[in-house]
Amino acid sequence: MTEDPVPSLGRWRLWEQFALRGPGFPADGVLRLAPPGLAEAADKFDADAPLDGADWADFARLFADAAVETAHTLQDIARAPSFREAVAWQNRPVLTSGIAPFLRWRPGVDKRSSMPRQREELVAHYWQRFCVKNDTIGFFGPVGWGRWDPAAPHAVTVDTGSGLIAESTVYWASWGIDALARTLDADPGLREWVAPRRVPFVTVDGDRVRVPGRRPVTVGAGAAAVLALCDGVRPARAIAAALPDHDVPAVLADLVARRWVVWRLDVPAGTHPDRDLRAWLETVGAPEPRRRGLAALDRLEEGRAAVAAARDVDALVGALTDLEREFTELTDTAAVREKSVSTAPCRALVYSDSRRSATARLGPEALEALRPLRLLMDSAGWLTSRLAAAVRTGTRAVYERLAAEGPVDLASFWFACLPVLHGTARATADELQEEFAATWRRILAAPADARRVAVRSADIEAAVREAFTGSGGWTAARYLSPDVMVAADGPEAVARGDFTLVLGELHLAANTLGASLFTHQHPDAGELVRLTDRDHPGPRLLPLIPKEHRARLSARVRQTLLRPRDYQVALTDFTADPARPRAVHSADAVVEEHDGDLVVRLPDGARFPVADVFSHVLTTLSMDLFRLLPQEGHTPRVTVDRLVVARETWRLPASEAGFADDKDEARRFVRARRWRARLGLPRYVFVVSPAEPRPFYVDFDSPVYVTILAKTLRRLARRDPRGTVTITEMLPTPEQTWLRDDEGRRYTSELRFVAFDTEAGPTGHR
Repeated sequence: MTEDPVPSLGRWRLWEQFALRGPGFPADGVLRLAPPGLAEAADKFDADAPLDGADWADFARLFADAAVETAHTLQDIARAPSFREAVAWQNRPVLTSGIAPFLRWRPGVDKRSSMPRQREELVAHYWQRFCVKNDTIGFFGPVGWGRWDPAAPHAVTVDTGSGLIAESTVYWASWGIDALARTLDADPGLREWVAPRRVPFVTVDGDRVRVPGRRPVTVGAGAAAVLALCDGVRPARAIAAALPDHDVPAVLADLVARRWVVWRLDVPAGTHPDRDLRAWLETVGAPEPRRRGLAALDRLEEGRAAVAAARDVDALVGALTDLEREFTELTDTAAVREKSVSTAPCRALVYSDSRRSATARLGPEALEALRPLRLLMDSAGWLTSRLAAAVRTGTRAVYERLAAEGPVDLASFWFACLPVLHGTARATADELQEEFAATWRRILAAPADARRVAVRSADIEAAVREAFTGSGGWTAARYLSPDVMVAADGPEAVARGDFTLVLGELHLAANTLGASLFTHQHPDAGELVRLTDRDHPGPRLLPLIPKEHRARLSARVRQTLLRPRDYQVALTDFTADPARPRAVHSADAVVEEHDGDLVVRLPDGARFPVADVFSHVLTTLSMDLFRLLPQEGHTPRVTVDRLVVARETWRLPASEAGFADDKDEARRFVRARRWRARLGLPRYVFVVSPAEPRPFYVDFDSPVYVTILAKTLRRLARRDPRGTVTITEMLPTPEQTWLRDDEGRRYTSELRFVAFDTEAGPTGHR
């Protein structure tokens, strides 16, 4: 790339690097499930036409024939090694319980009972995800990369590379290595080499121990001496050697019982927990216990290596099965976790991530088409600044109450602020979202019944500037991560300038490219670190967060762009390497006033805005706040210049979709198309239901996808008679995909950018 200026949109500097996200199966795969001519035949039965008589009998026969052909197509899909391999990574038991019996069934010969239909839907459901969802996981959702290039001849230029995948790596889910660590921790020969550590929020001052919200406790000389040495680095045997006059194991047992100390083998959070566990085992000075521990880890590592080396689906299934058996034998733990609200996404022992061979370059024409994004990002800065201001007000009151009694340690402050963070701040976030959408609706002045709204950025810029002032609020809030799609009839159309940009999501207060799933698939992760250095020349303060928590946290989404200069503060969970120099306990930091603002002062004197301590909570609250229009029954597609900033969306009561209850498939298909025509829905949509874990694709020309939609509507209506589904137009459609591989196959895709606010107020190190 030449030495031209860095791309920017007003005050927002874009990273030169961006991610190219897309599935690993071609987009036209889903079109195979729309029988040619069937939709046109169904539409001959308009709203008043009776669904009986000779014409209906002819259609019913046509529909039955199409059902047989679709079943054969679904079997061809299910038989494909790449499909079966993708399913094996997602949910291996389905291959035996669902896919295998489906392939034994004979369409047109055997009875088409409810079970074969369910298996058809199973295959179709996986297939839509593999073909048109821009997920990032494995070879069926590989991460590609691109860069801005001022010399690029076109808006988007693609180098297809060789094949689909440049590189794949198999990683451990952290919970699996944690289970092995628990097993090793029970080995008496290893336990004395485990380093006890003080709980982050426990304050120790000589012989006085204090936990937030409780009175200080005076302890004996032995407990005080042991507690002072529990730094997470010294092994228990080293503490015992340093204090020969005390029964250290007994004292440690008491400290653990009081919940002041953690004495267990903890593996730091990270992308490679196996490496951290091995590094610890190699510090064990006792040869035989060390050998036992390394042998156990080696057994599992051999299994992971076999999974990584598998070159076909049968070998993969065998390797995964063997690994799970070894794991269960070693740890006496189930090798697959049950799905629940309390588990993070990584349910299996290992997962695979891949780097796409294709790379992209964006030129000046693409940057120009993105110009309207500046207005949206400016308004997003208002959201985070207002949220931060509300939190500052609430936490200031907490500080003043605590400060009236003496110095305020961060641990006490954190716990006292929880009602603000999880109560009033959450309510404030909801209110801000409503105000934000209402303000944008007023600026856009969209007619109530509009299907399409097109405005010029020049015509609304002054109104946006007046309505949305403020930016930042905490250091992470200087980042925005927009997803942008390119709608074009192939790369030739892009080269002609015949394309439209479509905003997918705008993630607030986060550099999402810093997540492990992205950084570890970059050919030179050091470049991402250098971009971070440019944004933050000084150190940052980052809160340590749990290893996993519901859908938001797992090893794959953990931030990895951590530099040696950055500080980490453990509020309640200490998930870093205890030996890391700039890992700080909350009990050892102080909250104080500095230049009129509340700051956190660390033991070495470094100061940071107190909001940075709350950054994970604030980012979680704000990340999905960006919603351009209110949540109403229907909202139009909104285009600003050449950028679609909102896709047309319908919110519909599930109970009012009468076709969903029709048990006859042909009648249901015709009635669904009538329903679609009455509402003006496009052929391709994505559906979000409170009764389903994730959005899914529907093609109204495809009976199997109409059936999946009908089941979703019935399920939601049973669960909540007033429940609504959200239906959003698919844009780009499967025919508007521009990304190709070296064989000319076309894929859906999106570009994940990082934007940094160069004009935000004071944040970071002070």
